[in-house]
Amino acid sequence: MLDQSSTRLPQFKILGQPVHLCSDYTGWMVDRLQQGIGTHVVTMNAEIVIQANHDPELASIIDKAGLVTPDGAGIIMALKLHQIAQTRCAGIELGQKLLRLASQPEYDYPVFFYGGKPEIVKLAAQTWQTELPNLKIVGIEDGYIDRLGQARLREQLQLKQPKIILVALGVPRQEQWIRDNFDLCPGAIWVGVGGSFDVWSGVKARAPQIFRSLNLEWLYRIAQEPSRWQRALALPQFALLAVGERIKGKNKILSH
Repeated sequence: MLDQSSTRLPQFKILGQPVHLCSDYTGWMVDRLQQGIGTHVVTMNAEIVIQANHDPELASIIDKAGLVTPDGAGIIMALKLHQIAQTRCAGIELGQKLLRLASQPEYDYPVFFYGGKPEIVKLAAQTWQTELPNLKIVGIEDGYIDRLGQARLREQLQLKQPKIILVALGVPRQEQWIRDNFDLCPGAIWVGVGGSFDVWSGVKARAPQIFRSLNLEWLYRIAQEPSRWQRALALPQFALLAVGERIKGKNKILSH
């Protein structure tokens, strides 16, 4: 996979991990698509930053990604500590914007859904097909396929050449899989969307708008899934480290 880190978007490093700054991430990606340039998109949150700081492989993938968006209240908070005003770009919302855009006649981008349980990915795709009849879904595959299934999946991608590929395998598996298969569709947008298929299928509910506007979506998720509390421990750890980094004051916006 080619290093996609060369981009005109400025970036800012939070605890060593880059985040790209932009007022219109979707528009930027469409420009890339129209130029025939593919993009691996990582949607960054506090948990991923902590994970990447303990996982050199994940950190390398993030560093080489074409686009790293600020997905999470912690990332926005850390940017504010450095007087950087940036709108949050949640992975689920980014995926929704891309699907709506792909269905428009002037774009008509083929889409591929990969990941999640068999019934979940099928229902998520059906939900979007019902909402957007013009959406061209060229492939659906669940995240539980064996080695032979993986070979068939790669053949499908290479043959159908979708322009938007949504991968829901969880971190870091989805990032690793995109890195390993990016060259099959080098002109596509590849986005790791985590648990978005669960929400789109209706199996899980997204936090109400009031929680999202207060940056408390993480709290709603814990209320829904108490087992997530251990993962949530990364949030106070991230906050303390981000404040410490701000006190040191060594960060600066970088542009390529």
